[in-house]
Amino acid sequence: MTSFGKHALGAFLRTALMVLLAVVVATAAILTYNTVRLTSRQITVAPLTPVDIDKVKAAERLAAAVRFKTISDAAKPKQNAEAFAGLRSYIQANFPAFHAAAKREVIGDGALLYTWEGSDPRAAPIALLAHQDVVPIAPGTEDDWQAPPFAGVVRDGFIWGRGAWDDKASLFAILEAAELLAKEGFKPRQTVYFGFGQDEEVSGERGAAAIAATLAERGIKLDFVLDEGLLILNGVINGLSRPAALIGVAEKGYVSLEFKATATGGHASLPSHDTAIGMLAMALARLEQNPMPRQLRRPTLEMFDVLAPEMNLASRVVLSNLWLFKPLVLHSLASAPTTDAAIHTTAAPTTFHAGRQDNVLPAYATATVNFRLLPGDTRQTMLAEVRRAIRNDRIAISALPGSSDPPPITGTASFAYRALNQTIREVFPDVVVAPGLMVATTDSRHYTAITDKIFRFQPVRATTVDLSRLHGTNERLSVDNYADMIRFYRRLLQNTAS
Repeated sequence: MTSFGKHALGAFLRTALMVLLAVVVATAAILTYNTVRLTSRQITVAPLTPVDIDKVKAAERLAAAVRFKTISDAAKPKQNAEAFAGLRSYIQANFPAFHAAAKREVIGDGALLYTWEGSDPRAAPIALLAHQDVVPIAPGTEDDWQAPPFAGVVRDGFIWGRGAWDDKASLFAILEAAELLAKEGFKPRQTVYFGFGQDEEVSGERGAAAIAATLAERGIKLDFVLDEGLLILNGVINGLSRPAALIGVAEKGYVSLEFKATATGGHASLPSHDTAIGMLAMALARLEQNPMPRQLRRPTLEMFDVLAPEMNLASRVVLSNLWLFKPLVLHSLASAPTTDAAIHTTAAPTTFHAGRQDNVLPAYATATVNFRLLPGDTRQTMLAEVRRAIRNDRIAISALPGSSDPPPITGTASFAYRALNQTIREVFPDVVVAPGLMVATTDSRHYTAITDKIFRFQPVRATTVDLSRLHGTNERLSVDNYADMIRFYRRLLQNTAS
């Protein structure tokens, strides 16, 4: 190489190094600026002096409610009708002041609707929701419970049993709060509706949907609805040392699809190249191997915006610079089912039926796959993705009843959101509050025709270990947490009336 060539190469390398250095410095400056400019989005609230609650008696009443075996069944809606009737009678007998203050109606075959008339007829009414029904116990797990699931035991500082958390805790905490206020002579400014469905766990079509339809027929428009939903998570969110109270401003859609593969049946000694079971199994495998695209959308982005200023330095840098770290964040969220569900439409095979005898080829095989749709996705877009993934037009796909697109996202710039935010901070002063996405479905989705503000939040403190108890074994709720739930609903009614 000539001296001129060496000089030119040296100049090029020096220029490239300077450009690279400039890019590094500029990137560092942008990262630093975006991180430093973060300021807390938490509202300033004075902690509330805890109201005295007879938590022992309240826990006993919830435990007694657990003993009513109110398991709902979509195929057999009258199953356990006696237990549901018993629970309704128990509620009526144990909250006399509230029942004297509010009008009680039984909608359809067991949904409860209470109307507590407000003092200001111009004020838009609100609704507090909960549900009476519970899920069954997984067969074979009965002996794994530390207390029998329907014994309604209070022990070691916990209320044990199916429904002690989901969702009789909300139902009875609301009633306990309303009873306390009624005894104090409280009268809400706006009318408050209490909607307690009896089939939330199997779609809510006979309960919440019937209540919402009744209110719509009466021309009622609600300011907001509060239902069960997201929780106060402790130690669940990486990089956050304080508990996070997440208010669900959105929830996923719900679709169950039935897949049916048809083939030539006959003797197992002469199998065809495409058996019904083989085709269907391959289709389901392809569906799992080709998940719907993972992406960060509005509810999750809003949560990051609010939580980032409260997190450690590394997390603040990452979340305030998603333009650079978005792939890293998506990879991290996708690593665990609890966070992966928040970033894409999920598909879960739940049933598979085929064949009756070991030496006979079945003529068809069917499977059910349950999808939870990310806000922004629809049933139509999801179905197109499914067809693309399974790559087999011979498999028939049909939607089962009860499907729904994701409901609209609720904004956070409203008095209702602020009242909820304030109440959480008053009763739980150690937490940070942020909006979030509810990855399951709730009864609240049936109310979209009569309100544009739906919130999903249950004031329950939970760790990662606790989350496995939802619909699982050893469901329980601490007595102290239950007392705080009562305080929360009591204060919320006061704050919305002020």
